[in-house]
Amino acid sequence: MTMRAPTLAVALLAFSAALLPAQDIAGHLSAAEAARCRRNPQEALAHLRAALALDSLHYEANWRAARELTDIGKMMPDAQRAPRDTVYAEARSLAERAVRVNANGADGHYMVAVAVGRVALTKGARERVRYSRVVRDEALRATELNPRHDGALHVLGRWNAEIMRLPGVTKFFAKTFLGASIFNQASWDNAVRYFTEAIATNPNHINHHLELAKTLIDADREAEARPHLEQIATMEPACDPQDPEYKRQAAATLARLNRR
Repeated sequence: MTMRAPTLAVALLAFSAALLPAQDIAGHLSAAEAARCRRNPQEALAHLRAALALDSLHYEANWRAARELTDIGKMMPDAQRAPRDTVYAEARSLAERAVRVNANGADGHYMVAVAVGRVALTKGARERVRYSRVVRDEALRATELNPRHDGALHVLGRWNAEIMRLPGVTKFFAKTFLGASIFNQASWDNAVRYFTEAIATNPNHINHHLELAKTLIDADREAEARPHLEQIATMEPACDPQDPEYKRQAAATLARLNRR
């Protein structure tokens, strides 16, 4: 896919949804999942938009549309920051609507955490801190509702790792102005624990292994990271549209370790 393709696809989604075969909501949800497992988030999103056109308050259609939008945003380069931010903003809006429809659904809270987290990663260090409380709270709520939600466990692992990666001055800012009690809880050990729990719940998700490996490397535990990077090389891409990219990153990371 070229750099421009995700943006052009997003611009055309409203039109493409209108051209889909007439189906009920269940049909569109099924077609969206099939498109996702072909790693085609644009087509999946078109079906989910069609489902939302039939019922804008459909819980599953909202959080799943948010998921496809965040996946599309991940494929957009920094040169497309403005349209990418628009994609993430819509993802957050749909995820928050899912939570309003069903406050006891773990997937809605999880997607709020993901969408806000993606926005945070496009910001400077201090702005990331401001978003981090929402990310943590929403992911924790998802795990309260479903303790085996591997996506939410992954977010909590990433939250701990990103806090630990902040520069010292930014950590001081976070603790001083946003409350030390939360940020003092972040640790490499917590990050490793959450990623390990995510893998135990869903061992076939490539990105769980990749983020755990990255965290172990940053925590000066390279020997523990290698088996996960090596395992990724044996794993087949699944439904996540980023799986081929995760495999590429894992191979590059392992190659760097081997050169040391």
